[in-house]
Amino acid sequence: MGRWSDWRYYESARPKAVKDGIKTKSQRGEIGETWWSKRWIGVMESFDMGARLTRGRAYARKGQVVSIDVEKGIVSAKVQGTRARPYSIKIELKPLTEKNWDKVTDAMAAQAVFAAKLLSGEMPQNIEEAFGEARVSLFPTSKEELVTSCSCPDWANPCKHIAAVYYLLAERFDQDPFLIFKLRGRAREEIIEVLREKRGQTLPEEEASRIIEADFSRESGAIPLEECLDTFWQAGEALNSFTVNPMPPEVDHAILKRLGDAPFMIGKHNLAALLAKAYTVASSAALQKASGESQEE
Repeated sequence: MGRWSDWRYYESARPKAVKDGIKTKSQRGEIGETWWSKRWIGVMESFDMGARLTRGRAYARKGQVVSIDVEKGIVSAKVQGTRARPYSIKIELKPLTEKNWDKVTDAMAAQAVFAAKLLSGEMPQNIEEAFGEARVSLFPTSKEELVTSCSCPDWANPCKHIAAVYYLLAERFDQDPFLIFKLRGRAREEIIEVLREKRGQTLPEEEASRIIEADFSRESGAIPLEECLDTFWQAGEALNSFTVNPMPPEVDHAILKRLGDAPFMIGKHNLAALLAKAYTVASSAALQKASGESQEE
């Protein structure tokens, strides 16, 4: 049975358990590891969505979200509630226009460090400045920008099922910051291609590469090698904040496939075939470690 509260209906029964549901890595405290995922959570929580946001966080941690799919301008998800079938969720964020994206990528291309960091899978700390120059926003500025729907009987917007997806999206953004751009209408490949084109129009390739490296060094506070020979092998404080976001390759063993068979055999097996197995094991271990999963012995 449900209860009426502030003229809105919500289900008070416990949701049905989900086998292999999507759970947040964080089971207490903050959700999200990178600055951009925390920014997303901060934006959601700033919209004063009430207690359902808190209940949605509990759903996300419990693993009630069955699936999440991010496409241009829309997130589709399934969330298990108290009923037999999961509820269908839609979250829409209006994509930027072609004209606005052109302005944004102009601003990105004007700063080589943006290209350097995006190519390495990292969201530049001041990326929102590029959107600001185009007078648009990367993140939603009000909850009215988010058009949401859920097949559950709760009249509130967002309901706890939608809220659970908000939190899981933050961890998806940790894994792939380009999903934020995708919500605004541009996939990773499109952005990278445009940045390369716009940078290449103004500078020869070698000169562009040199300036990107120089800008990146200034941005990150890197010290020239000759000035740090005595401390080169020391980890330093920067290692504590270093993050990586490994992802499965688009093509498995691409380099080995391009090189072909090696001129060496170990027993009856070509070296390339053995290296492929070793790369698969190493890749799987790295992805498991990055996702916080325990590796089986």
